Amino acid sequence: MSTDTIPRTSVSHAAADESDFKLGLRPYFEYRDLGFKEASNGGYVAHIIRAVPGKRAEPEWHTHDAAFQMVFVLRGWIDFEFEDIGVTRLTAGSSCLFPPGVRHQVLGNSDDFEQLEVVSPADFATHAVDKP
Repeated sequence: MSTDTIPRTSVSHAAADESDFKLGLRPYFEYRDLGFKEASNGGYVAHIIRAVPGKRAEPEWHTHDAAFQMVFVLRGWIDFEFEDIGVTRLTAGSSCLFPPGVRHQVLGNSDDFEQLEVVSPADFATHAVDKP
């Protein structure tokens, strides 16, 4: 890929700060934004997602309007179900690339679960869908 086609970005630095975690898309997860959205002019969003201890996943089949979505598990475990491969457990050190529009759901996770997620574009929609 030529660097001429890569959107112009700026350096982004996010120091570790526990107070930066906020509730977000899922009520059983907290999200810490890493500043990629601004640095990439909306091309990407990156955040650390961690479990809210005592809260449990609420499985719901859904898709994202994303051209790129990947996760890398930092701690604990998470169970996803995908329309094409079924139930998959990701543990610390595991990664997963989500194909655009893949139907999936979160089935459960450990209380110490934490992952890095990177998505493009930064502003992507999530849609509830019927079970495949």
